[in-house]
This record gives sequence, C-alpha cells and structure tokens, in this order.
Amino acid sequence: MNDLALKILNGDPRSIARLITLTENNDPQAPKIMKNIHPHTGKAHVIGITGVMGSGKSTLICELTREYRKQGKKVGIIAIDPTSPFSGGALLGDRVRMTDLAMDNGVFIRSMGTRGMLGGLASAVYDVVEILDASGKDIVMVETVGVGQAEVDVIKIADTTLVVVVPGLGDSIQTLKAGIMEIADIYVVNKADRPGVEQTVAEVQSLVDISCSGKDRKTPVLITVAKENKGTKELVDEINKHILFLKKTKQFEDKRRLRYEAELVEIIRKRLMNLIFDEKKLEDTIERLLDQISRKEVDPYAAAEEVLGKILK
Repeated sequence: MNDLALKILNGDPRSIARLITLTENNDPQAPKIMKNIHPHTGKAHVIGITGVMGSGKSTLICELTREYRKQGKKVGIIAIDPTSPFSGGALLGDRVRMTDLAMDNGVFIRSMGTRGMLGGLASAVYDVVEILDASGKDIVMVETVGVGQAEVDVIKIADTTLVVVVPGLGDSIQTLKAGIMEIADIYVVNKADRPGVEQTVAEVQSLVDISCSGKDRKTPVLITVAKENKGTKELVDEINKHILFLKKTKQFEDKRRLRYEAELVEIIRKRLMNLIFDEKKLEDTIERLLDQISRKEVDPYAAAEEVLGKILK
C-alpha cells in the first residue's frame, strides 16, 4: 500500500491535508491513493449543514463539534466557501471562525472553494469525505456555501441533512420555500434569542405538516442559540435518532448508494472535461470552433458534437 495511504489510515493530519490538496488539483497520483483507502471507508456519519447566509451555520458546527468531542468522537469538518468568478480566489472565512477547534487533535478542518461548482458544494468534496472517513473520523460535517434555495446537492453526500433558518428574514416561507426546504432531515431554527422566533417556528412547522403528511417520519424542528450553546445537545440526540431511523427502515444503504452515484458521475464529468480542455490535439479544434461560432458559421450544439465526436470515436 502507498505510504501516504498508510499514514492517512493512521490519522496523520499532514498526510490527510496533502491528499486533499492532490484531489483538489486533479493530481494523477490521487486516484491510486484513493483506490487504496476506499475499502476502509463507510464508517463515518456524514452530516450536511445548509441554510442561508447569516444563519449561524459555522457557530452551530463549532458547538456540535464540541458536543461530539465530549462523547469521545473524532470530527472532520469540510467548510465550503464561494469562489470568486473573477479572481478564482475564496475567502475561506469559516476556517477563521473555527480557529479554536483547530488546536484539538481530534478535529480536522478543511476549507474549500467551490471553484465554479453549483449546488453549494466543491467538486472534490466527495473525495474529501472519503479521506476523512478513512482517517478514522466518526463524524464528518459538510457546510455548504450559504447562497439560498439552490443548495440541494448536499443531500447527495450527507446521511443527515440539517437546514438552518433564523428569525427576522422577512417572509421566511417565500425565502425558504423551493428546493432547500424540501431536503431537510432536521430543521434548526437558530438564533432563537431574536424577536419573531415563534412565528418562524410556526411557519416551518406548517411546511413540515404539509410535506410530511403520510410519511413514516415527521421532520423535527429544533430551536438553538448556537453562540450560547443552547439546544446543541438536543440536536445531537436528534441526529443520532435519525441515523437509527435510516438503519431501521433500510434507507441507510440507499443514502450511501446515492452518494457513490453522485461521486461516480462527478469523476466521469471531470475526466471528460479534462479530455476536452487538456488534450493538446483538441486545442486547435476548439479555437477554430469558437471563431466559427462568433462568425455565426456554426452553432454551439454542432460545435459540441464535433468535439465529442473526436473524443468518442
């Protein structure tokens, strides 16, 4: 087995960080190492945390991590930050907010930029979850960017998905209606010390009553004040109940299959994109087609067919 893979299986933080960087950069060494560690994955409970910006996701993750550490569990945190479409950089502010956790040897934190990916996740996040899982983390938390209703891809990777909402967002039904409110396994009304919390809880509860009608499990709505560590122990208890429910109803295997399907599709997508844009022999073809599209001599669909024809023949 590769030496780096062995160090990762032993939980070495530097080796974990190195392999994550290799996967983010599409380094040719990465697939070989991932092949070695894959048989050692599947033990960690993956929790997705999503919600609008300003809902206190990072603070909530910090307090959840402290609660899990009290229970002796090792925690991995993947914090996704938006990448600038202009500079290509990312602020990675979540890592700054979690500085105190970084001193704990039982916690590994990685901030990642989206690098143009939609859906609130980063392209390499599937690999990073596997790496942290193989390294012995009991809990892996994935925090999405926090951009609004489109962050639904987190359900493809998480065993349990938390949707965090806060009072004072105006018409919360309108803000949270489509997409994001349909993916929650648990709703968390955070910053419950703010005015209007009763109305927000009532609105979320009404959505739950409608969406969960006739289902085996009614999605719970929990109230927290993360900055004061209020409600986080109860939230951990509810997360544990959810994973037990998944295993009892045989839905756990379906969740994992969905993750592997999404990971497989992402790997194929990246490989195809690399074939198109990294293949030297296609550079002239693409440049020529771009010129022809600009002059209206060919349409984008016909151009795409020509490029794919060269790859697939």
